[in-house]
Amino acid sequence: MQYLGGIHGAGVLKCEGKTLARADYDIDGFLIKPGEVIGSGEIRMPPDTLRQVFGREDLHLLTDDGRLLSLRFSERHPPAAGDAAHVDVAGNLPPQSEWHHSSSGWKGTH
Repeated sequence: MQYLGGIHGAGVLKCEGKTLARADYDIDGFLIKPGEVIGSGEIRMPPDTLRQVFGREDLHLLTDDGRLLSLRFSERHPPAAGDAAHVDVAGNLPPQSEWHHSSSGWKGTH
């Protein structure tokens, strides 16, 4: 597995085609085999909203730059307090060539 870099931004959480809430994200990308990128990171939203969406199936994040990402919560239980949760990410992540290691995240259009 090769670390590719990070992306961050905001978007809209969706489940079964319905909009649930706005969320911020910070995702690290990893190359697991040639051409296959996965992500791991964190989403942030108001604590009450986070508890309501935690554990839902078919959860997606439509980023403000137009990427549709599939999310799965990494933890078994929602955070007791706070506005962040760890997620595993798949879907329309940037390809390997578009990640870089700087702190500014993905070099594409934000």
